[in-house]
Amino acid sequence: MKAKYLKEYFFFPDILIMSVLFLVSFGFMIPHLTSISIWIAFVVGMIAYSIVEYLTHRFLFHIKTPKSPFLLNIVKRLHYDHHANPNDLSLLFLPVWYSLPNMAIAAVVAYLITSSLVITNAFIAGIMIFLLFYEWTHYIAHRPINPISSWGRWMKKVHLWHHFKNENYWYGVTNPVYDLALGTFKDKNKVELSPTARDLEKRGKQNIQL
Repeated sequence: MKAKYLKEYFFFPDILIMSVLFLVSFGFMIPHLTSISIWIAFVVGMIAYSIVEYLTHRFLFHIKTPKSPFLLNIVKRLHYDHHANPNDLSLLFLPVWYSLPNMAIAAVVAYLITSSLVITNAFIAGIMIFLLFYEWTHYIAHRPINPISSWGRWMKKVHLWHHFKNENYWYGVTNPVYDLALGTFKDKNKVELSPTARDLEKRGKQNIQL
């Protein structure tokens, strides 16, 4: 892989911020690495984000077009515009104004459950590392990069089906587990070409007002 792609990824502002925050969070984990509860919290954070990856992609990012201009502008930046211009780097990554508040909410919930800052930090670190993995997988899918592994090449192909074949299937970017479990992983040859895969706004409007 060319170094320019690593630089392009890690020095993109939103990715750089999340990477620094992860390193800080992991730094706080270091004194507690011998604790099994820390690693459990870390893995639970990763699993939690893998679930959120699917659910937000399917039910939030693909919400029917809001009538509210405010909500429409938000969802356009988060996802609609990415479908219209899938290779535009400025639309590829989740903005920190979306990710950070969500992680703050997750941290509050984790602390209320555990009453432990150490465990909460490990949980958030797990979320952040999986978020960065998600962003990297998504980045590779839309850049002229040939993944090293056969798994990576297959996931790239599957994600591009979502963009160019039918936007109603193949929501998983890092894995197909939830698509398979929830019926949104289909045989590509049995799925019709969607006329709205590149224009999510045309799928209809929801009367959500702000």
